[in-house]
Amino acid sequence: MNDDDTTAATGEAGDGATASVPAAATGAGPVLTVADLHVRFGGSHILQGLDFEVPATGVTALLGRNGVGKTTTLKAILGLAPRTGTITLDGKTIQNRATTKIVRDGVGYVPEDREVFGGLTVEENLRLVEPDLGTDTPIVQRLFPDLVPRRAQRAGTLSGGQQQMVSLARVLLRDNRLLLVDEPTKGLAPKLVTEVADVLAEVARSTPILLVEQNLPLVRRIADTVVVIDAGRVVHTGSAADLIADQELTRELLGVAMRREGAA
Repeated sequence: MNDDDTTAATGEAGDGATASVPAAATGAGPVLTVADLHVRFGGSHILQGLDFEVPATGVTALLGRNGVGKTTTLKAILGLAPRTGTITLDGKTIQNRATTKIVRDGVGYVPEDREVFGGLTVEENLRLVEPDLGTDTPIVQRLFPDLVPRRAQRAGTLSGGQQQMVSLARVLLRDNRLLLVDEPTKGLAPKLVTEVADVLAEVARSTPILLVEQNLPLVRRIADTVVVIDAGRVVHTGSAADLIADQELTRELLGVAMRREGAA
């Protein structure tokens, strides 16, 4: 992995950006297929043969206890972690491609730590993706209206929620076939969690999302399917609503269960 790969993956520079939410393909097959995915770091075998699919529509939540490899899975898909196995995007294998090419193929990435440039303004952060696109782009004005009056504000002075909006807006300036979104509501106040959920739900109407998230009310609200991993392997796949409705199974798989009155 090199600096160009990391920059491309987070949407910090690139070409071919568009000013609207891209339309997902309408084919019945999955947009992404992962088969026998392994990741090793030093002497640790982090992912031990993952197999799962991401449908071509909606939100697929990637769940699991802390430290089981959820973020590593996203990075492996992008080529930001050393991996073996087969990764197929729209029927074409991508596991041997560089991160920059995977991004150009239409995989967008919103990392857990947001990775905005604190010394640059909101406008400058967005225009790193495409110099001709910024806060005046229709998708930014529609989905992130709070960023427009802050276009000249340095990103480092924004709240965590506002920085998350910059990170999301930046990646949406690209024409994405699939979005990989890593814990977008981590550390955010409830009001901002709702705002982020609203944005993701809107985007998912046209672009499939593979979402890592610990907030079960949010998962129940916006996710269609779930993939649960434990000890480096997939241990459950199915309907998000069915899993969260089964408190015993949720507790067994995740160590927590959502209270019935805790609906979002």
